Amino acid sequence: MFHGSMVALVTPMRADGALDFAALKRLVEWHIAEGTDVIVSVGTTGESATLDVNEHLAVIEHTLEYVAGRIPVIAGTGANSTREAIELSSSAVSLGVDGCLLVTPYYNKPTQEGLYRHYLAIAEAVPAPLVLYNVPGRTACDMQPSTVERLADVANIVGIKEASGSLTRTNELITRLGERVAVYAGDDAIAREVMLQGGRGVISVTANVAPHAMAEMCKAALAGDAVRAATLDAPLAELHQKLFVESNPIPVKFVLHAMGMIEAGVRLPLTWLSQEHHAALYKAMDAAHIPVVSA
Repeated sequence: MFHGSMVALVTPMRADGALDFAALKRLVEWHIAEGTDVIVSVGTTGESATLDVNEHLAVIEHTLEYVAGRIPVIAGTGANSTREAIELSSSAVSLGVDGCLLVTPYYNKPTQEGLYRHYLAIAEAVPAPLVLYNVPGRTACDMQPSTVERLADVANIVGIKEASGSLTRTNELITRLGERVAVYAGDDAIAREVMLQGGRGVISVTANVAPHAMAEMCKAALAGDAVRAATLDAPLAELHQKLFVESNPIPVKFVLHAMGMIEAGVRLPLTWLSQEHHAALYKAMDAAHIPVVSA
């Protein structure tokens, strides 16, 4: 259902932390013009953790307005409370999203049976395409392939974003799930390989700053053109790494600001990128042929 370069879009903010909807509109128009296949609104990269519910829904609503049906929009609506995830997902679906991205419950560390029941309850309550999201490095919760396979026959669970960083794990998921559930890379550094082994795309941080290059690389990888995909991916390799020198989305917002696309705004407890990392990000921008507009 969803495929290709799926940008985990930042939430633009002003220097005081206020939401910047004018910048959001510019980003949406740019992504559509550059070939991004899907916009993922208010995921981890969209700073969902520091938005209140009204802001969360407002960002989704504005994103839908700006996209105007031209490409799919998926909303990040996961929570560590099943009831909260159902409420937020239902609200996003009522606004018109094409699907929901549901991170594994964080902090409370559910069992595999708890994860199964969590997602089953959401799927039964929310009649929309759902994408599971496994990111153990952030959540202290690792959904095992066997649990995902149990969920694969639930009709409206259509994909999983696997962000363990392991090609072995993604290959196991692809083998277990077959055509029932799409596997999406959650790590840009291995996205090309994931697609070449049968994954259907990437939910990408790098696409925030190099949307056309990521879209073209995804097209090549999904077509099985390993040589072209590698050629397109090579200039982005440094970005894939350096966009995580500090917690996401700090570095990607720094690059977007340097590109003149957004103001220098993040919310506490996140802070602006430390001076010691500026040179490395500028170097990665240069390797990817991204000009610096605002230093």
